[in-house]
Amino acid sequence: MNMKKKDSIIGKDGSSFLIPFILITACFALWGFANDITNPMVKAFSKIFRMSVTDGALVQVAFYGGYFAMAFPAAIFIRKYTYKAGVLMGLGLYALGALLFFPAKVTGSYYPFLLAYFVMTCGLSFLETSCNPYILSMGTEETATRRLNLAQAFNPIGSLLGMYVAMHFIQNRLNPLSTVARSQLTQSEFEQVRDADLSVLITPYLLIGLIILVMLLVIRMTKMPHNGDQTHNIDFLPTLKRIFSIPHYREGVIAQFFYVGAQIMCWTFIIQYGTRLFVSQGMAEIDAEVLSQKYNIIAMIIFCTSRFVCTFILGYFRPGTLLKTLAIGACVLTCGVIFIDGIGGLYCLVGISACMSLMFPTIYGIALNKLGDDAKFGAAGLIMAILGGSVLPPLQAAIIDCKVILGMPAVNVSFILPLVCFIVIAIYGQRIMSKRSM
Repeated sequence: MNMKKKDSIIGKDGSSFLIPFILITACFALWGFANDITNPMVKAFSKIFRMSVTDGALVQVAFYGGYFAMAFPAAIFIRKYTYKAGVLMGLGLYALGALLFFPAKVTGSYYPFLLAYFVMTCGLSFLETSCNPYILSMGTEETATRRLNLAQAFNPIGSLLGMYVAMHFIQNRLNPLSTVARSQLTQSEFEQVRDADLSVLITPYLLIGLIILVMLLVIRMTKMPHNGDQTHNIDFLPTLKRIFSIPHYREGVIAQFFYVGAQIMCWTFIIQYGTRLFVSQGMAEIDAEVLSQKYNIIAMIIFCTSRFVCTFILGYFRPGTLLKTLAIGACVLTCGVIFIDGIGGLYCLVGISACMSLMFPTIYGIALNKLGDDAKFGAAGLIMAILGGSVLPPLQAAIIDCKVILGMPAVNVSFILPLVCFIVIAIYGQRIMSKRSM
């Protein structure tokens, strides 16, 4: 019996953390939902408010900017209090941001939605800064990366649900008028169509806000472990200097920045990539968008399946080895996205998700390895690296708005940015491979 408990990846010192693990893992699915119901909204807001792709990409700037702004404040809060307190604060801000979609809709303006996204992702920053190291602490250091990959495997389940809701309850229900047709409406006609579309768009966000409040109450009333909650001293600058002096952590933050940027670019602009392809084949714009989102859902199914497979494989291969291998695979597929102008390119774009599945939790686990209590601030640095999802997509959007570059569709050329990201990750994997202790 004792040997079984010792071998379990969820527990340590004879204690099982199954129920807390399940509750915290549920939070992974909840922020996955937020992430991937939001990616298609770049296209939706661009259409609703008659904006360019670049303007629509401000959704991602606001969304991932919240992660950046709140990461270290969240770490300070968690260090002063507990992981559980950080989770509760995160859920509270998540719910508040989602519910702010109603007053944003009342204004009929684009920018209040950006504020709502920002508040919501301040909550997600608290959640990720709390939940990831919390999961790492629910067992031995030897099984930490496997345990985090297991928890992260449920993140794409929430993502799939977010994509499904985006397609069936938002995109399919928006007014079918094309972007060009909307630009020809009178002001009063435009406002009527806009308000109807915004009513459709906000409904899922209001519902998830209420669900988050229920989750907050459940966790509040549940007894949770206190792993890593013993230290309340806050030595911000010395701790920051100490953790960034560690090569595998410092380089992990850089790798995570580029990974998140690549992930968001691949999942956000698959809509633009597929829409251009299918419209060029004679399909109506609204139908092309919905079909493109179906390919996005297939990509997420592949991502989810691959996450479970890779979690199993990690029991036999070193994390750095697998990370490098998958990054090289992603590079090859991204080249296909750029140079294959047809359905084959879209297939390559879908296939990238299989390679990305392992990257976030593996980089995270490697970077925080052997940080001890400093993992609370270390986690914040890695969450700040999610800024890549705010910085890089607008750059890709600006390329897409060029329409044609060197005789090639600009949307194809724009995937040079994810290619650069995957090259950086492959280099990180190689460097970790050279350090056998990792």
